[in-house]
Amino acid sequence: MRLAVCILHYGSAAMTGAIHRQFLEGDPLCAQDVHVLDNNAPQGYSGAFERLCENRFWGGAFEYAAELFADKGYTHLWFCNNDCLFLSPPPYMARAKARLCQLEKKGRVGLYSPSASANPYHAQMVTLPGAQCARVRYIDGIAPIISLDCLKDIGGFDLGENPFGYGVDVWLSYRAAQAGWGVWVDHALVLRHAYHAAAKEKPGFLDAAALAENAYLSERLGRDWRNRLRGMQQALEVV
Repeated sequence: MRLAVCILHYGSAAMTGAIHRQFLEGDPLCAQDVHVLDNNAPQGYSGAFERLCENRFWGGAFEYAAELFADKGYTHLWFCNNDCLFLSPPPYMARAKARLCQLEKKGRVGLYSPSASANPYHAQMVTLPGAQCARVRYIDGIAPIISLDCLKDIGGFDLGENPFGYGVDVWLSYRAAQAGWGVWVDHALVLRHAYHAAAKEKPGFLDAAALAENAYLSERLGRDWRNRLRGMQQALEVV
């Protein structure tokens, strides 16, 4: 397994720096595998390995990073929002790799994510005290690890007419689960996520993104997609 970390920078450079430092200090032997991608942010990040020439939003940037790191020979990509911070102690990459190897004994793993201390949208992402992992039907894309073989197997990203990317994480992980890949939430590795930290600063962005998400998921999951997702938020297996 070769795991690359890609932190997507947009908004606060201080916020990006906090999770970047956590990875570098928590997994010093893997520092060469930790990268920051500047998504053409108004406030640049000096530690970024690349600055995109335009804001590709979450979905487009994830697609770009997946192609880039696959070409570099990585097998897995940990794509992290910059408004996340680990609450669990380090190491992070080593713990995630060990967990993935453990879960692979149960079957191929397509996507995996740390749990979150709170999540107002997707209840299956909230940390379950005493649990180790839970297999779920889809995940929130705050910090997913994706198998690049899984991504290839399901036909890559389906961004559609949704430039903002909201809902792409749901559809991506749902497709993986439907194709027989395990989708897991790790309840022993916990994040705090500041929802929409950068998006809130741009007037009208969240409204436009919500409209695009509704059209995107309505086309793929039906007009009652919100109820469908709520029905899918119970775990299939808790270990």
